Amino acid sequence: MRKDEVRLNSGITIPVIGLGTYSSNNDRVTTEKAVHLALKMGYRHFDTAKIYGSEGAVGNALRKAIEDQIIPREDVFLTSKLWSGDHHDPVSALKHTLRNLGMEYIDMYLVHWPIKLKPWACNAVPKEEDFEKQLDMETTWEGMQKCFDMGLCRCIGVSNFSTKKIEHLLDFASVFPAVNQVEMHPMWRQRKLREICGKHDIHVSGYSPLGGPGNAWGSTAVVKNPLINSIALKHKATPAQVALKWGLTRGASVIVKSFNPDRLRENMGSLDLKLDDEDLIEIEQLEERKIMRGDFLVNNTTSPYKTLEELWDYEI
Repeated sequence: MRKDEVRLNSGITIPVIGLGTYSSNNDRVTTEKAVHLALKMGYRHFDTAKIYGSEGAVGNALRKAIEDQIIPREDVFLTSKLWSGDHHDPVSALKHTLRNLGMEYIDMYLVHWPIKLKPWACNAVPKEEDFEKQLDMETTWEGMQKCFDMGLCRCIGVSNFSTKKIEHLLDFASVFPAVNQVEMHPMWRQRKLREICGKHDIHVSGYSPLGGPGNAWGSTAVVKNPLINSIALKHKATPAQVALKWGLTRGASVIVKSFNPDRLRENMGSLDLKLDDEDLIEIEQLEERKIMRGDFLVNNTTSPYKTLEELWDYEI
């Protein structure tokens, strides 16, 4: 196993740095170019989802690289996600994703959110009439397990699941989730969630590892934090590299999201950075700003969920 990979409970390995492919512009050409460039820089994990609208572009770029013998398929780790309007039939949803990607299988399929929407709901920010009040996670997980059993994916997991949601899932799961992908960075450290996931050998993967600057729900609080900047100066690194390395030292993988060539290179540079014990202790003492994307969802949708506890039971 390479030093830039970790082994999952399913037995397969996942690269510790992945490229997220959500883009509000949903520019197919730009996405394909970014994937090609990322491959040249050493990225091997590519993260997409039905709701991102990027599955086609990601699939095109990867297929071309495989056909041109730039990289073999087995060296690519490809993730997509079950949209909240597709809980009634994960198998059909994944088959549709595979058609979008032009792939026979993906490496990981995640339940995107622990909420259920009407089958026709297709907006990233749902309307009130899009929501179903109840999610039968046991039925959803049976469908996810069937995807795994059919060989449509090499492992299954979840995203945005709290400790309560994880523990509930484990009550009935025959196949345990390999990964829980959540927002995680130095100002939302997810300590309790990491402990619970670690106890059950569930790998934590952090999205928005820089705090989501540039996103509607995000902030520059992480990369502009004085402590993060002082640690970066000390190690002749960048604040982004410090934030990413913090996540990696906690045993997580990270999903970065930038199509900018300099940023892509900078993010990969975090693998070479070494933080000392003093750095890690100081970061652990930072005041947490726990709710970023969650605040956005509750405050900018007309959903029936008026608090984060109702939405997905985060411990605030």
